[in-house]
Amino acid sequence: MSEDLDRLRASVAATPPAPPEMDAYLERVRDRAHTITDADVEALKTSGLSEDEIFEQTVAVAISEGLRRLDAADAVIG
Repeated sequence: MSEDLDRLRASVAATPPAPPEMDAYLERVRDRAHTITDADVEALKTSGLSEDEIFEQTVAVAISEGLRRLDAADAVIG
């Protein structure tokens, strides 16, 4: 399983930095993903971001946050 996690970490690390206009959106993905709506995504598209870029950044941040939480749980258990 650690090889799979290593691949996920490498994939996230290889994701280019998000443009600044995504900061608030990505913070919500980290902390309150359940509050993201289609309107949020449409606002990003209106600002000039592509669907691919929005998707890639969203997935990278979600994976990164999941790994952070997994590491925190592992530290408590282990």
